[in-house]
Amino acid sequence: ARIPKIADRVSVEREMERVDRLGAKYLFLGNPDYPALLAEIDGAPQAIIYRGNSKLLEQRAVSIVGARNASAAACRFARELAFELAESMVTVVSGLARGIDTAAHKGALSNGTIAVIASGIPGDRLAIHTHNDTENAVAGTLAAVMAGARQVQGTLNGLGERCGNANLTTLIPTLLLKEPYASVLETGVSLEALKGLRRASRLLDDILNRVPAKQAPYVGASAFAHKSGLHASAIAKDPSTYEHVDPAAIGNSRIVPMSNQAGQSNLRARLAEAGLVVEAGNPALARIVERIKEKEAQGYSYDTAQASFELLAREELGQMPQFFEVKRYRVTVERRRNKRNQMVSLSEAVVVTKVGGQKFLNVSESLGPDGSDQGPVNALSRALAKDLGPYQQIIDDMQLVDFKVRITNGGTEAVTRVIIDSEDGQGRRWSTVGVSANIVDASFDALVDAINWKLIRDGAKV
Repeated sequence: ARIPKIADRVSVEREMERVDRLGAKYLFLGNPDYPALLAEIDGAPQAIIYRGNSKLLEQRAVSIVGARNASAAACRFARELAFELAESMVTVVSGLARGIDTAAHKGALSNGTIAVIASGIPGDRLAIHTHNDTENAVAGTLAAVMAGARQVQGTLNGLGERCGNANLTTLIPTLLLKEPYASVLETGVSLEALKGLRRASRLLDDILNRVPAKQAPYVGASAFAHKSGLHASAIAKDPSTYEHVDPAAIGNSRIVPMSNQAGQSNLRARLAEAGLVVEAGNPALARIVERIKEKEAQGYSYDTAQASFELLAREELGQMPQFFEVKRYRVTVERRRNKRNQMVSLSEAVVVTKVGGQKFLNVSESLGPDGSDQGPVNALSRALAKDLGPYQQIIDDMQLVDFKVRITNGGTEAVTRVIIDSEDGQGRRWSTVGVSANIVDASFDALVDAINWKLIRDGAKV
């Protein structure tokens, strides 16, 4: 026979804590409240944990058990039998498996049932696997962990069939940083490793060619965004007023979007994050706000285009270096039949830049890996970043990851706003904006901003 193992004090106290959190209670053999009928059997358990109506333990009881894969007829019989017993004030006792157990509980609900887990199930043997059909996959998983499950099944970024599975990019930081989980659970993920979570999330999106969800908890680009002046002012004094965790803990960063409603505290906080320290009352602050107003009147929006805002501010502060000059560019789109007599289109871009007195002429097509045309903006992006002389090594790891277009005015006077998201090999992601009546021109302005921001952040020298 197996020799019983005596639990250590820490394990006992941890279990008692969990029992208390669940609203459950202990009953010990020999105590007056211990079920009398259960105490009469040989080998009655020394202790039981229960939650619910304890009066059911005092009634006559009948146990109904059976196969998990029982037939429909067998389940119907178990349900009808349980119903008749319940009507006779006999408590039905069964396990927690599907099949006969489930049918017995359903049939006896009118009088109440007792569901039993004999001797308990070790948490490391109990897993939770949820789907997000009702947006409750993470909540259901955390509830299961609270109930004792110690194996969590989920997917990175919540990918999965239908609406997805429990999102590990939400679950992991919650278990590591939030109570009551952080102080009692070990996940196998260190706090240092957690700082790479956002980058891991982005890497998967890149592999699958998906646009990252900006509103994703913890790792989304908007997860720690603060717009109004009140928010920014409070964040500067105490980040915990509007941030539930330190964004750096998961490799994310705080964003203070800019608009013409920005207050000076908001503006200075955003500039400080960009490494631009500006004293309160500096005349440049008023000029920056005025420039933002002018630009937004033309159709620009800096709420999400943080990199373009930073470049605008640097211009007003006299801290915007000129790494290169675009002398001209041309984009052509050809539509023709290929050798298979299929109608195809091909975009080609020519960009002439001047870097340190030297001119560079770059030409690029827009063919993708599969041979399909990826459009004129893609061709422009490739041509612009093809050869920038001494800066080429810095921008080699840049890639365009998202491209959004919005028409800000209708009719014949339509103005196009383009937002471009870029990312580099360090996992940094930034957004730039361009506005023009010509969608290609607007896109090119955003592309130029994207490269300038990258050069500044990587410390390029003029």
